[in-house]
Amino acid sequence: MLKIVVCVSGGGTNLQAILDAIDSGKITNTEIMAVISNNAKAYALERARNHSIPALCMSPKRYPDRAAFNEAFMEKMKELNPDLIVLAGFLVAIPPAMVDAFEGRIINIHPALIPSFCGVGYYGLHVHEKALEYGVKVTGATVHFVDKGMDTGRIISQKAVYVQEGDTPEVLQRRVMEEAEWVLLPQAIDDIANGRIQLPEKKA
Repeated sequence: MLKIVVCVSGGGTNLQAILDAIDSGKITNTEIMAVISNNAKAYALERARNHSIPALCMSPKRYPDRAAFNEAFMEKMKELNPDLIVLAGFLVAIPPAMVDAFEGRIINIHPALIPSFCGVGYYGLHVHEKALEYGVKVTGATVHFVDKGMDTGRIISQKAVYVQEGDTPEVLQRRVMEEAEWVLLPQAIDDIANGRIQLPEKKA
């Protein structure tokens, strides 16, 4: 059984896609141990509670500095000791020490075809605004492993989504979610849970 922790900052639509996929059997051999958000008002926490999943808020604002937050975040993750950490719209940089401790065991969903429209500043609606400004005809989403860079880890899967005439950032964002993000992330989790994607051995 793959035990996962999902980290999310906002509404949790990707979390809901994971929950729905587990409920429908599209994801098997998987249990969500906890959902962590840096935002106490994130609807994602309510989604977790509705599924009787522990919902935790860990905000950098509650700590004297980022180093103290990073240490507390790391300790909580070590306590939970998941097989896989899933970043599903999590707008907090993962501490390098956590990347080391969970090397090859953290995945992220990004709403563009990496290496396009990624890196520092490219999150949420900004990604789709930039894609439309640039005039691309195809965008999409990427699931990748997390390393110490920003959106630089090894790519697991990608799915293309066509940009349509008259798209607004909001309309494009929704289409990328529906056609790519909500498909790719559950599939990646199921592939990992069932051995089609191998994870490294857990570090002691």
